[in-house]
Amino acid sequence: MKRLTHQLYFWVLLATLAGGLLGYLDPEAGTSLKPLGDGFIALVKMLIAPVIFCTVVLGIAGSGDMKKVGRVGGKALLYFEVVSTLALGIGLLVMHLIRPGEGFNVDTQSLDSTAIATYAKSAAEQSTVSFFLHIIPKTFADAFTSSGDLLQVLFLAILFGYAIMRLGKTGQPVHRFIEDAAHLFFAMMNVIMKLAPLGAGGAMAFTMGKYGVAALKPLAALMGSFYLTCLLFVLIVLGSIAAATGFNIFRFILYIKDELLTVLGTSSSESALVPLMEKLERMGCSKSVVGLVVPSGYSFNLDGTNIYLSMAALFVAQALNIDLTIGQELTLLGVAMLTSKGASGVTGAGFITLAATLAVVPSIPVAGLALILGIDRFMSEARALTNFIGNGVATVVISKWENELDQEKMNNAMAG
Repeated sequence: MKRLTHQLYFWVLLATLAGGLLGYLDPEAGTSLKPLGDGFIALVKMLIAPVIFCTVVLGIAGSGDMKKVGRVGGKALLYFEVVSTLALGIGLLVMHLIRPGEGFNVDTQSLDSTAIATYAKSAAEQSTVSFFLHIIPKTFADAFTSSGDLLQVLFLAILFGYAIMRLGKTGQPVHRFIEDAAHLFFAMMNVIMKLAPLGAGGAMAFTMGKYGVAALKPLAALMGSFYLTCLLFVLIVLGSIAAATGFNIFRFILYIKDELLTVLGTSSSESALVPLMEKLERMGCSKSVVGLVVPSGYSFNLDGTNIYLSMAALFVAQALNIDLTIGQELTLLGVAMLTSKGASGVTGAGFITLAATLAVVPSIPVAGLALILGIDRFMSEARALTNFIGNGVATVVISKWENELDQEKMNNAMAG
């Protein structure tokens, strides 16, 4: 018991359960604890941009070879696209088999579009050209301040790392400065992670207090289908990939249990990004691969978000009794592959990207998103957990492909 109480995951789990119970028994008190969850997420996000910047810069500069950076990046993007397509496909398959939206018979005239007006407006402003132009920050500092977009940070980090590598010995002082800064930011993040139980407990108390168990009942079929799909994806798809790489998905999940509980409590995969990177390095993945794959995965490898997009879109269509053709479903799948990119750095990303995806099928009114607005918060946990596990597995796989995975360290980590 003494050993257990020294583990962070024990306190995160305890706080999450206590917060949920408080929110259920006293909704008003539970709702009032929202600042605890918001404050913890704000503390983490405060350091995410500089941590990713330093990590990617060091990953590129430390490789000493831009060809390697391109090779690792190319392999990572190929892996991300293949696995993301599988995620979207599984979501479509489950929705066709279970069809949780059937029987709702919702009248489109009864939908309240005001609740999703903000998300629809943000989605309307998105286009392919604006997406790529948005990657370029207005100033160097802007990527770290107001925008909060990880794609902008990645863009600057790649340029910065490449410049250091090209300068050779002249760039060494800057390289050492970035390395020292990275140690500092990691140390700050470790201090903040000690507050994870408070953040997780506060966030769970607010969720239960605000929405309550009763809010789950009307749309329990969709939630159940979504959680089942995420579970199947992790166990079957990621499990098969893990087995082919030489490790067991269950042991890997057990290895990152502390971080998973933090993600579960806060509904944000960013809250445990830095601890995940540290654990991946400890289990034998090379520092340069971890520094390149994990940050890029947070923008390009959103498996849980892809599952959510495909299932939510079909649920709205089923609830409104709209029959989609195979061509329309394939169009939805293709557009979702694009709209999900970079979503992790956008507030309300799930709804913004979903609204943008639905826009390509005019027969589905965007106002239909109001049907799932109330339970989106409850599905965000599964989204975040699936994204998180997917990025961890991807990093191990790319390390293996690059022959930069210490098999002995990995076996020791998997064995506890």
